[in-house]
Amino acid sequence: MLELKGLYKTFNPGTANEKRAIDGLELTLEEGDFVTVIGGNGAGKSTTLNLIAGVFPPDRGTITLNGRDLTHLSEHRRAKYLGRVFQDPMMGTAATMGIEENLALALRRGKSRGLRPGIHNQERELYRERLATLGLGLEDRMTSKVGLLSGGQRQALTLLMATLKKPELLLLDEHTAALDPKTADKVLQLTKEIVERDHLTTLMVTHNMRNAIEYGNRLIMMDAGRVVVDLRGEEKKNLTVRELLEKFNIENDRMLLSE
Repeated sequence: MLELKGLYKTFNPGTANEKRAIDGLELTLEEGDFVTVIGGNGAGKSTTLNLIAGVFPPDRGTITLNGRDLTHLSEHRRAKYLGRVFQDPMMGTAATMGIEENLALALRRGKSRGLRPGIHNQERELYRERLATLGLGLEDRMTSKVGLLSGGQRQALTLLMATLKKPELLLLDEHTAALDPKTADKVLQLTKEIVERDHLTTLMVTHNMRNAIEYGNRLIMMDAGRVVVDLRGEEKKNLTVRELLEKFNIENDRMLLSE
């Protein structure tokens, strides 16, 4: 499904601020994998997602999705294959547009646009049905401006938008980190339900060790721009947070606090 081969990325090369962010990264995902990604600050987690999404190109290596070479494809051209939710709830939606208008943009991702009537009634029924699954009452507020929603509501809507048109790969970059614990749990549960329902191949970056163990069928740890741990199946399922901390000598303060 996804294959990253020999990826390298250095920022500010040849300067005093040179930083090797990705160092020979190798990673393969099978169809339907739900992979949680952990690691200390600067381990290369978000950079990996940005490379996959085409935010910037790798210095070396290849990115292949379903046999399609994405390595040199522009960000907007590969967007039709990907769904993405960012850490900041404000980044995934257009605040001055209505809820149904945001969903309409998501549904048309990767399609050509023309001068046609906007949202038809059949479409609205689809949006109402999908919004109802969030359990937030947004199906009764479809014309409300998204800027009026809370951070949790916006993040849930962003998640729905990212998966409305089933992506080949879903990228979640600490998508609950900016939410309060109760709202974060709600969005994570929605994430699990959507991923399982649509059998989505997913990469979820998190600093929360408990969530990394609880969600998904596979856990990888990154350090210094490469994968250093890859756990799956029963080995992942039976792991405790304390065992993970002790086994891999994790000392990152933020990760310890997430225990």
